[in-house]
Amino acid sequence: MTADRTTVGIGARSGVTAEEVLAAVDSVLPDGSGDVRLATLDARAREPGVREAADRRGWTLVGHPATALAQVRTPTTSDRVAAAVATGSVAEAAALLDGGSLVVPRTVRGRVTVAVARTEPGR
Repeated sequence: MTADRTTVGIGARSGVTAEEVLAAVDSVLPDGSGDVRLATLDARAREPGVREAADRRGWTLVGHPATALAQVRTPTTSDRVAAAVATGSVAEAAALLDGGSLVVPRTVRGRVTVAVARTEPGR
């Protein structure tokens, strides 16, 4: 039987640290989350703090272009984020892009925004 896949969408300010990212993820990651991966805007996937956070936990890190994130329907959007990065949602859209259900909506923790989607086994 295949474990659930948990995708944590990450939105972050430039210069964010690995500690900030991990604290935000840890604050929302559901117990028993299997096969965790981080997903974000492609530019943020190149941020040293985001990369280091994924590396520390052995999680896959996926970056998506803003055009792909902008196509995902999300419960919340931000005009400020849309003006800055050309998509109204980063964390929720990145979490949902490859399917699954949103289990933790957009949650802001300091300079990091996180959202969690889970894909059930066999999907």
